[in-house]
Amino acid sequence: MSRLALASVAALLPLQALAQEAGNRFAFSLRAGLEARPGYFGSDEVAASPDLAFSLDSLSLGPLSFGDPDSPAVQEGFGLRGSFRYLPERSADDYEELAGLNDVDGAFELGAGLSYAQPWWEAFAVVRYGVTGHESLVADLGMDLIARPSDRLSLRLGPRAFIGSDDFAQTYFGVTGAEAATSAFSAFDAEGGILSAGLEASVEYRLSDPWGIEAGLRLDRLRNDAAASPITTEDNQLSAFVGVTRRFDLRF
Repeated sequence: MSRLALASVAALLPLQALAQEAGNRFAFSLRAGLEARPGYFGSDEVAASPDLAFSLDSLSLGPLSFGDPDSPAVQEGFGLRGSFRYLPERSADDYEELAGLNDVDGAFELGAGLSYAQPWWEAFAVVRYGVTGHESLVADLGMDLIARPSDRLSLRLGPRAFIGSDDFAQTYFGVTGAEAATSAFSAFDAEGGILSAGLEASVEYRLSDPWGIEAGLRLDRLRNDAAASPITTEDNQLSAFVGVTRRFDLRF
């Protein structure tokens, strides 16, 4: 089973329009590395997978220009943010303790939200929809304290909360009557709400203007029906990533 994981990475677009430059411009960053995280929601096993992430630094099309086209600037004020995440397939072929449960297809979530940033802190809220797989709504809320010891080094630390709809909760934490009859789990009707809350820390170091290194660590604790689910064997969910970043600047 493929375990390609696309991190839930925001693409920040400051709302204020900057002066137009000649021609169109598209500046973005890619991160490639490795990630370790629970094999599935509620699992006590750790799975390693590739980690890929995309963030948008600036976009200039016609009369409008958003972001700083020359460098990853310190953002201030309200902003628009895009968000995506890929959840790998959950299958009893990979985890024998799930025998009797229906497989859950891989899901690609796509969405957007708002942020507000100051030089030393940032808060955000994003909503995503599973365009494949679970086909339900989820949301992330978070806030970071930001330290910049140098022009090249930035540190972030802050709380996170994950919210899922009833459909999402039932997909990943629920057990139907039919599944209960063929598995070791009791029937469980999972309801949505705040499904996890935790803390995330990350560090980024710019090796040069285009190249950098980024790493992060996140600890979530499952809440409400996510924690009460018979599928869940571990409430504390730890994940980490490390990767190399590369900034691109396309003009057309």
